[in-house]
Amino acid sequence: MHPLLIVLIVLAAGVGGLWLFTFATARRVEAMLPPQGRFVDVPGARLHVVERGQGRPLLLIHGLAGQLCHFTYAVVDLLATRYRVIAVDRPGSGYSVRLPGASGALYAQADAMAALIDTLQLERPVVVGHSLGGALALALAQRHPGRVSALALVAPLTHTPKDLSPAFSGLAITRPWLRHLVAWTVALPATIAQRDTILGLVFGPEAVPSDFATRGGGLLGVRPSHFVAASTDLAAVMQDLPTIESRYPTMQLPVGVLYGRGDRVLDPTTQGQGLVDRLPGARLDLVDGGHMLPITAPARTAAFIVDIAERALHGSAGRSPS
Repeated sequence: MHPLLIVLIVLAAGVGGLWLFTFATARRVEAMLPPQGRFVDVPGARLHVVERGQGRPLLLIHGLAGQLCHFTYAVVDLLATRYRVIAVDRPGSGYSVRLPGASGALYAQADAMAALIDTLQLERPVVVGHSLGGALALALAQRHPGRVSALALVAPLTHTPKDLSPAFSGLAITRPWLRHLVAWTVALPATIAQRDTILGLVFGPEAVPSDFATRGGGLLGVRPSHFVAASTDLAAVMQDLPTIESRYPTMQLPVGVLYGRGDRVLDPTTQGQGLVDRLPGARLDLVDGGHMLPITAPARTAAFIVDIAERALHGSAGRSPS
């Protein structure tokens, strides 16, 4: 047998083995962590949403490579005692599906969120955005100002970072075909090998909860569809965020920002204070903690959201003590 043919057979076997391992793992994860809520069809996406409680509506949007379990971990239940709370998987993330031909651009995702608001008759909700969800919340308020009453941003991405966090560097793939190849071959083994390092960056300086993989939905992120969506979202951020940034001075709605002083993913000064400096009336609350405040500090996060919601209800957007 020709040596080149032998090499090709070995490569094919290796790729096939990785594909089977990824496929089997994804199926086991989905059997272990099925969808929690229901599905709502909007233009360009089929959105998975969890809805609890009654009262004034709150729409909760998660961050890059995340899903709605980051909020259902604890924050949703804390808020549902007095509000109608809707947590949503962004298009392509969690169990939401980005339909063929739909764009991953932030303004396109904002259109999907606006359609969800209309479909569920949320009547100008307070929109909560964590990390990349903060950038999406800002895009939503810019593109559909009449559909949003206020923004409560938790560790939000608001400015194009000079350096990408090592926690997400593996997602920086610009070619769609290569995203799919990586997703179905080496992404899962690489994630397993780097798990402790990545989680240390994302959660630090706080400890990773022992039940994050299940209750926090961490295992859902190992699926190839999730990798492709996160990589697509990252590329969209780098393309769209400068336009979103340029429109901050024109925004007129109550905005609050909550940041952990020890955040290892995003810089509180650049991303938090940098936004507040450009938004008249916006406020920044700094607390001890890292990037994953909805999971590591759910009571503090819920209290912050309640404060923004009540200030919006009563027409107050001023600063409050940290």
